[in-house]
Amino acid sequence: MRVRVSGGELEGVVRRGLRMWRGIPYAAPPVGALRFRAPAPVEPWSGVRSAAEFGPVAPQDRNGQFAGPPTSVPMSEDCLTLNVIAPAGESREARPVMVFIHGGAYSVGSSREIRKQGEGLVRQGGIVFVNLNYRLGALGYLDFSTFSTRARTLESNLGLRDQVAALEWVRDNIAQFGGDPANVTLFGESAGGNAVTTLLAVPAAHGLFARAIAQSSPANAIYPHDVTAGWARDYVELLSEAVDNSSTDSTSPEDAGALLAAADVDDLVRATTRMQLLTPDRAPGTVVLAPVIDGTFLPERPLDAFKSGRAARVPLIVGTNDREGSLFRGRLDILATTPPRIRAIFAKTRKRSRKALKALYPGLPARRPAADFGGDLAFWYPTVKVAERHARFAEVHFYRFDIAPRLLRLTGHDATHGLELFALFDRMDGLFGRMLGMLGGRAAFKRAGARMQAQWLRFAHDGTVGEHWPKYTARTRRTLIIDRVDRVEEDPRGERRVAWQAFVPHV
Repeated sequence: MRVRVSGGELEGVVRRGLRMWRGIPYAAPPVGALRFRAPAPVEPWSGVRSAAEFGPVAPQDRNGQFAGPPTSVPMSEDCLTLNVIAPAGESREARPVMVFIHGGAYSVGSSREIRKQGEGLVRQGGIVFVNLNYRLGALGYLDFSTFSTRARTLESNLGLRDQVAALEWVRDNIAQFGGDPANVTLFGESAGGNAVTTLLAVPAAHGLFARAIAQSSPANAIYPHDVTAGWARDYVELLSEAVDNSSTDSTSPEDAGALLAAADVDDLVRATTRMQLLTPDRAPGTVVLAPVIDGTFLPERPLDAFKSGRAARVPLIVGTNDREGSLFRGRLDILATTPPRIRAIFAKTRKRSRKALKALYPGLPARRPAADFGGDLAFWYPTVKVAERHARFAEVHFYRFDIAPRLLRLTGHDATHGLELFALFDRMDGLFGRMLGMLGGRAAFKRAGARMQAQWLRFAHDGTVGEHWPKYTARTRRTLIIDRVDRVEEDPRGERRVAWQAFVPHV
């Protein structure tokens, strides 16, 4: 169970018939002078490092807008670690590798949040599974580069750079675990799906994965530097208030940079939560924690890269769930779902386009149509654009996840955002999964999950899918509907798609 990787030697464990290595550093701790800097190479260690336990999770709010980890889970800026799971048996041939990027609005989440994540895929598919932590919140997804000085450099897209560093680690080290560095499938959900569609447009990531799967990606949640620079100034003002530093000038690079460098991590996290709560109403339809088009690391908007063929031309599975927006209620409501937010979105478009689109969401802005409007704006329509554009240059397979246990139907959530993770990662056997299935539908949901797993694993092995799942093209738009009985539909919700095209033609 000992392996040698970048940095030194690791001692893994065997659990439940699988070989596991946890808490493996893939970059230097981003602390001190490395805060707000691109990830640096792994710091070597002496002796044999135990890889039996997960590394600390990235700093995040345990009781913020989104549910963070319990207090029993260690948290630290020294969070750039990953985990590897491999079958116990040896193989004559190198195994396919699947690298998963977690979601959580780039503000919460970690590689340990889903118990036994990836174990089922390894058992059933004989693959090597990798998942990772990356910097979140202000430490990873706010753009403070405008505050750089000769004495202090602040870099952008840090969480995205962390993900590239992890993929480089996989390229250089995964063979030690029986994996094939030339056969890597990158996949992720929600913010992790956004990471996947964005990394396809990051030149430094090209060649680090052979294919990709993007689940519920808010693919257009990428912003130009002039927008993110304004958010950075707003954030510094909030942070200055949080630390009671009335002398900080949020327009001064020297003052702002010094405050960011010296701030306690808890203050950074609290200011991030305040910023998240304010932004959906200040700038409806946007999310404040997101990649920035910096002109170098991320040179252009990913949707433009897909349109021009400059995105990595690798096979892609992409899709969304039936009702993405129904999850975002109460404190989770960050989408364009309230009457003022919807009015702000409509105000930017032509009257005729507004009228045509509004007719397809009867009752808007009532809660159910508003949830569907906000979910389609954030997730479904941008995903359609990714698929139709990428399909001109590489093979694309499009899906929609429709199945949901009866309890979720009764509560009006249906197949909402994130539900497919319960299918993909065998979560219906856990306590919460059994609660979801207590009123019926659990067995059918698990069968649909098994079919989904089989498709994802087949794709990871050789880039193919089942013969009944055709390629997606802009002409036919054939889509796999994952339900009690899977089916293929041509251009599902085509009327909505046409209306959205007229409503937001720039997407």
